[in-house]
Order: sequence, then C-alpha cells, then structure tokens
Amino acid sequence: MSADWDPEQYARFRHERSQPFFDLLDLIKPVPGGRVVDLGCGTGELTRILHERTGAGETLGIDRSPAMLGRAAAVAGGGLRFEQVAIEEFRPAEPYDLVFSNAALQWLPDHERLMARLAGWVAPGGQLAFQVPANADHPSHRIAHEVAREEPFATALGGYVREWPVLAPERYAALMDRLGFGEVHVRLQVYVHRLASSAEVVEWVRGTLLTDYERRLGPGLYGMYLERYRARLRAEIGEPAPYVYTFKRILGTGRKQGAAD
Repeated sequence: MSADWDPEQYARFRHERSQPFFDLLDLIKPVPGGRVVDLGCGTGELTRILHERTGAGETLGIDRSPAMLGRAAAVAGGGLRFEQVAIEEFRPAEPYDLVFSNAALQWLPDHERLMARLAGWVAPGGQLAFQVPANADHPSHRIAHEVAREEPFATALGGYVREWPVLAPERYAALMDRLGFGEVHVRLQVYVHRLASSAEVVEWVRGTLLTDYERRLGPGLYGMYLERYRARLRAEIGEPAPYVYTFKRILGTGRKQGAAD
C-alpha cells in the first residue's frame, strides 16, 4: 500500500499548481528578520521563495510526507529549515510573524476550529495567509467520491468517503474578523488550466485527491478504482483536446490586531 505522496506525480502540473502560491504571496507584506512558518510545505521550492520574498530571518516548513521533505532538504539553509510533522500535531513554542499555507488545509477537518488554532499561532501584528482548493463540485472531484461509494470499493473502504471541509469564502472572512484580524482579504478565484486533453485531469487528481483513496485501497483495488473513475469521468466530460480545466480556489489573508498595531 502506498503510504506517501509521489513528488513526481504532483509535479506534473508544477506551473499550474504554483500560480495560486504566487497570487497569495502578492497579498502579504514582507516581514524583514521575522519568523515564518509554511504549513504543508511539500518539496520546499516554493517555501524557499516565500523565505526570500518576505525577508524572513527564520522560516520553518512543515510537512507530514517524508518523500516531499526528501526533496526539500536540497533548498534548506540560510534561515530556512524543514521538519516532518503533521499540521494537526504541530505545537509552536512561540507565535509567528507570518503563518502561511498553500493548498494544505483542505486535508484537515473542522475549519472553524482550525482557523482558531491558526490564529493562536500568529503574533500581534502578524499575518495569516492561506489558499485552499474549492473545486469539490467539479466532476473531477465529485466522481471520485461517487466511485468510492460503489462496490467493491465501498466495502474495502469501510464506508469511508472523503469529506470536504472547505468553507464558503464569506465564512472565512467572518471567522477572521471574529478572531481578531484586520485588513481581511478573502476571494474566490477561478483558474483556467488548458490541459492537452481531458485525460490529463485524471493525472492531475492522481497527484492530490486520489492519494487518499490509494492509501486506503491498496494497489490491486486502487487500480480497479482508477479505471472505473477514468471511465466515469470520460463519460461525463468527454474527450476534448485540449481540455479547459476550471479550478476554483479560495485565497485569504489578514493581519492580527494587537500590541504591534
């Protein structure tokens, strides 16, 4: 059974996946000499850019995947370091000037409680910045869960179907205001990705969403699951080449009010 992410599969759409990171980075202010944490840092290349662009004195990238962090080691140094720890298990000793997360929080449940935890990690005057996919209603995501409810997968999964914890943009805005953030900016953005064909949508989700089912099903059943998913998706979206893959994401930032204002 696969227990980890595949950096090569994830990187197949490196340019498309990185654009939201740069859009989020454009929304935050530098923190010269400050402390930054990147939650769900992946292979670390973007964390290096975050570290340099913010002017941070110290940046910590955390991720639960040994394979991803194996790549990240190559870009460590100069105040940037990485640690293997799950976000839900992370317990910072002191708050940060910037808590940053790009496409990781969607793997965690109960975002109302999660946002409160993240707020506690931000120093007065510090910033919170996050980006989460909001594409659960696209056939690429919806069909993945529908197939998981079919046999033999439903029995093998014990009835498990991945829940989608991402909230509406306006809910994040209200939560950040309630949690003491000012200068709140939350937006829903639709990215347009022109893929070579609709078949590439399968390769896209294999690097992210489907990893959850792959871990739980094991190689044999997952192969069957993937073929059924592929057929169901093709029947719904057709086989155009190129294929315009529209992908919604939520970007949010805010500055914590307090003594540093």
